[in-house]
Amino acid sequence: MTLDVDIRVRVGAFALEVALTARPGEVLAVLGPNGSGKSTLLGAIAGHYADVSGRIRLAGRELNGARPVPIEERRVGLLGQRAMLFPHLSAVENVAFGMRAQGTARAAARDAARELLGEVGLTDLADRRPAELSGGQQQRVAIARALAARPQALLLDEPFSALDAQTAMQARRLVAELRDRSDVPMVLVTHDPVDAVVLADRTAVVHEGRIVQQGETAEVLGHPRSPFVAAVAGVNLLPVTGAADGAAASTDGLRWRGHGDAPAPGEPGTVVFAPAAVRVRKEIAEEASARAAAAGEEAPQGTATAAGPNAWQGTVSTVEPVPGGIRITAAEHPSIAVDLPPSAAVAARIGVGVRLSFSVAADDVSVRRDG
Repeated sequence: MTLDVDIRVRVGAFALEVALTARPGEVLAVLGPNGSGKSTLLGAIAGHYADVSGRIRLAGRELNGARPVPIEERRVGLLGQRAMLFPHLSAVENVAFGMRAQGTARAAARDAARELLGEVGLTDLADRRPAELSGGQQQRVAIARALAARPQALLLDEPFSALDAQTAMQARRLVAELRDRSDVPMVLVTHDPVDAVVLADRTAVVHEGRIVQQGETAEVLGHPRSPFVAAVAGVNLLPVTGAADGAAASTDGLRWRGHGDAPAPGEPGTVVFAPAAVRVRKEIAEEASARAAAAGEEAPQGTATAAGPNAWQGTVSTVEPVPGGIRITAAEHPSIAVDLPPSAAVAARIGVGVRLSFSVAADDVSVRRDG
């Protein structure tokens, strides 16, 4: 079963124009900021919008022809951020509801529902109502309910965003299991690159109703083609020019070495690396400043000449929290974000005005020529 989409959608003043394909048994991640059109894309595939032109083909069926297939006949499962279970029904009754509405006998629907609950690890909780279940358990029931309709495609709209970290991890594992034992294509809308890394072989990035980059997840997130995609992926992207010695020079005076298709001397390119890949050493910067002071010289001001490629010094100018730690930038190189775990930040007494030395291993740097 393959989901092939090439559509144009208008919702009020917003226009979406997207072409993508989700293959059998594949998770295709769709990343982008709020308002970029991710949820509109899923709603159009599911049949929730009337003003949709173009092609939606699923398992050989045309869903958006001259007479669009009604929502209930599309065999497309849609799972949102919240489970949206019927509060007065037990878990097994919630899962059986759709089958009962389609004419399945009560006993058969309940048997099938219990089997599906077993597949998502909730056999012992089948008779509990939603209020007696945790958020993660409710989301598992919702997945079982979506699967009960025997969908030919599954659309996941930020399914982990309302869950705590531990529960989200369990839910991701469940989606991975579904991916590995099913031929159902899945489209996963998310704002978190971690979801794409963990679950998706391919990723598309949407911005203002258009796909700005798509391809293998390792390529899209590992070497974005634009600052926007780099921001979505959560990585540093710096324009560089190839140098005669095989390194690359960025406009802020730093030199870089890494893996990939490096630009030839004088040619433009980019380097990409994760903020968490940057290593920080406070004592080196302090020692360099002390040596400079003893020699009657000025302290180094953020150049990489002495330190070599992939290394620099700087003075912390911003400190802000991010998931799992803090993010800092240096006044001399404000375009480079550096992420530190809380323990490292505390140990180095990180704060505005602190002098630091930074470095990135060449294996953690991707170098690419433009084009």
